[in-house]
Amino acid sequence: MSYEERLKKYEQGLLEEAEEELEKHSALIESFKKLLLLKGLILKREHFQYIRTIGVIASYPNLVGFLCPELVRDKEGLLNFRTLNTKFERKRFFSGYLASDSYMLMPHPNFRRAYNPKNNFLPGFIDSFWGINDLKIDPYISLDFDRVRIDLNGPMYMEHDMWWGAKFNRNIRKISDDIIKLKPPAYLDDFQVDFIFKSAYSLDIKWSSKDGIKVFQAEEFKTDNINIIKNNTVFFPVRYVHAEVDINNDTVRHFDGAIHYYTKEEYYARRDSDFNYNNKNNSQIKTLSEKLFKLNGEVSIDKWIDLTCLFLSGNPLTFEYFEGGYPMQISETLKAIKLSNSQGNANF
Repeated sequence: MSYEERLKKYEQGLLEEAEEELEKHSALIESFKKLLLLKGLILKREHFQYIRTIGVIASYPNLVGFLCPELVRDKEGLLNFRTLNTKFERKRFFSGYLASDSYMLMPHPNFRRAYNPKNNFLPGFIDSFWGINDLKIDPYISLDFDRVRIDLNGPMYMEHDMWWGAKFNRNIRKISDDIIKLKPPAYLDDFQVDFIFKSAYSLDIKWSSKDGIKVFQAEEFKTDNINIIKNNTVFFPVRYVHAEVDINNDTVRHFDGAIHYYTKEEYYARRDSDFNYNNKNNSQIKTLSEKLFKLNGEVSIDKWIDLTCLFLSGNPLTFEYFEGGYPMQISETLKAIKLSNSQGNANF
């Protein structure tokens, strides 16, 4: 059987599985349609789908707005996570879901792998965010307003591939205001960068200070094969982290994460520059930006570093910056590749 035949058979199997699951949940789907009808919205069978990594999903533009008109987003499109927890249940082993009696809300699709709404969440970040219970932290998050999950007791698709973390042991007062740029080793080929560094092109960091506050910014650039279509335009998504550290009490008073959408021209102009690009060039870049979460209050340094590394999921460059070197497994792999290259065998 050829590759094309195997692929076709696999895709056909997924379609058959989806149809079986939708049929199995037909009564649940009809019940949910009646709930929406009471709210003045008519959904058809085409608005329901089964996604293996998520479950049975109902989709419609601003569906959550119809279901929960009382939910008010702030000017950045975020919702207060504590308020959400008073209205919805956080079920055990269901990180990323807020349950009512008949549906579950989910975080924004940009928290999912490759920004694909059919993929599972990036490993680690949502688990950690869902576990925030510190009353000194005021958390906000962006939700998927166009979809809800309706099989409340269905299985969860779980991943455990976040096998390293970053512990920050430096005295932040001693960090000089500076710009840092980290990139994968130049001797890696495209496949190796994709496999080992999760397609990371570079990690840009900037520290600055003002009135006793240290400001941290980071942008994670992926290789140019990672792009998405938004509003009929091709964009190169770049994860962005911003934090304000109060050096008087060694806590983060504000921390947020977003996606910066670079056009093709902006992406190629910016990725080999740094955070001072606009200061050094006449052509100014002001990207389309979408906020995904924020924390206000008193976030510990450890929690901030933990969430930063989880948000920039699977990128060894983040670990390298905070720990001063790659995880042991990455270091050993890189040594093997370098030795192989020096012996004239570039296979990996």
